[in-house]
Amino acid sequence: MSQGDNRRPIIIRRKRVVHRHHGGSWKIALADFMTALMALFLVMWILSTASRQEREGVAEYFSTPLVAAIAGGDSASMSETVIPGGGPDPVYTEGERARVDLHQRSRPSERQRRAFRDLQRRIEMAIDADPDLKQLRDQLRFDMTPEGLRIQLVDTEQRPMFELGSDRVAPYMRDLLRLMAPLLNELPNDLSISGHTDSLAYLNGFQGYGNWELSSARANASRRELVAGGLDPAKLLRVAGFADQVVIPDTKPSDPVNRRIELLVLFERVAERIRSPGALEDTGVPAPSRNGSSGVPTPLEELNESLQEMLGKPPES
Repeated sequence: MSQGDNRRPIIIRRKRVVHRHHGGSWKIALADFMTALMALFLVMWILSTASRQEREGVAEYFSTPLVAAIAGGDSASMSETVIPGGGPDPVYTEGERARVDLHQRSRPSERQRRAFRDLQRRIEMAIDADPDLKQLRDQLRFDMTPEGLRIQLVDTEQRPMFELGSDRVAPYMRDLLRLMAPLLNELPNDLSISGHTDSLAYLNGFQGYGNWELSSARANASRRELVAGGLDPAKLLRVAGFADQVVIPDTKPSDPVNRRIELLVLFERVAERIRSPGALEDTGVPAPSRNGSSGVPTPLEELNESLQEMLGKPPES
């Protein structure tokens, strides 16, 4: 055998390329996209066919804070929505449903709160746009109360709203009230006006005239200025004077800031309660019977009942 025959044969190895399957992850992504797109079309279709009240109910349902929902139950129980809660089933008893309905009636809607906040913003913008009234901005206070939006016009030693010991309105106070009147007309809510004084004794020489009369007179003077500025008189539901009995928190009764006028834009339920004050159902007085008595049996009636029982007959009604 020759030397050339001892060489090993040359082996050529070729790597085989295998085209593997890429999997179906793209199909899952496509399915998720199509599901979301279908949900979007469904939401758009529902919004186009729902009434305005139903849309507001759905919006309020999803805008209920988690803390409020935990405190008062589920979000459907916190407001009047199109998804009512409670009912005669094993989860919600009749007593629980009564509690939920009571809370629905007592809680103002988010729509009403937004309207009050918008009113506050318009009043502040109108005051800031007037150079003469802009300096009164610090004497104007807004806050939300259980009865509605409260607007307080407070006094200072340098700039009182009324003449000392009088219900005569200062010129800048008159301009401020007349500026606010058309803005208050934009809402259908009724208005309550209350006057307040400090605890200093009223000394003007007139017997029987004090802080009670002064606070009431100032509230009524504010009412006249609002009406003169264009406020609808039918919106005025209550005008009252509180003298020095309601003090601003963290102030002394003699503090000038307690000399103030409060304008209260009432919630609808509060205005309705003022218009139609109801009486307690259980007053502790026996209800009259059909024959006109007080419901307490007389001795003759007790004897008649005893005889009927002895004879085995039901007592006569």
